[in-house]
Amino acid sequence: MSRSARAARSAQNARAIRATALVASLGLAVFALAGCAASTSAESTPAATPTASTAALSGDVTVFAAASLKATFTELAADFKADNPGTTVALNFAGSSDLVTQITEGAPADVFASADTKNMTKVTAASLNEGEPVDFATNVLEIAVPRGNPAGITDLASLAETDVKLVVCAPAVPCGAATVAVETASGVALTPVSEESSVTDVLGKVTSGEADAGLVYVTDVSTAGDAVEGIPFDESSEAVNTYPIVALKDSDSVDVAQAFVDYIASDAGQDVLQAAGFGAP
Repeated sequence: MSRSARAARSAQNARAIRATALVASLGLAVFALAGCAASTSAESTPAATPTASTAALSGDVTVFAAASLKATFTELAADFKADNPGTTVALNFAGSSDLVTQITEGAPADVFASADTKNMTKVTAASLNEGEPVDFATNVLEIAVPRGNPAGITDLASLAETDVKLVVCAPAVPCGAATVAVETASGVALTPVSEESSVTDVLGKVTSGEADAGLVYVTDVSTAGDAVEGIPFDESSEAVNTYPIVALKDSDSVDVAQAFVDYIASDAGQDVLQAAGFGAP
């Protein structure tokens, strides 16, 4: 091969080597750029955070509830806490009218459960509610007598006999307002020896033997067990009390308060209430 031919072939080989090197270099650059893009994409994607609906409920609430709810709300509060371990529920029971007075005077309460709509209206009229009240139960009166029924009470009319020591709730209390409604509808005039500030006080006087009879809710008779006997009467249908519940505006744990309200109105809450003798709202 001539010198000129060898030179031409050498130049051709050099160009081929340079072209191969350039292709390899470009390939490495493309690979590197792809890796950087993937890394940047991964770094710019924020980590998933829990949503409000899945976050654990946490906080303390105080529930002001009508005296007739003591047994059921004690059970329901324990169930609610078991479902929400980060919460605590304190319970304050009294006559609904007394609870309204406490709330309107600034007592620290997060939830109010009333034994009637009249007392709930006092709270909403003062704009102390957070959201709208929810009706969650109904209740009717029943005659409670000591075990053995020593006075021989048989119906509503027998409570009007002069020698019967009858105890009722004061008219300002829901069970007292129901008593007045029953009297008016039936035409039976009752002359109680005392008027109490809560239905549990009435029941206490019956169980202790201080009274021959008392007008309480059917649920109270059920809760008392063997301590009293219950005597249903037809006129009780003239005064059916509806129970509403609401979260309160000044609560420091509004989310927990509303969750408790929702739990009372849920199927689980309704099962407990109706097992205790409350009617559906």
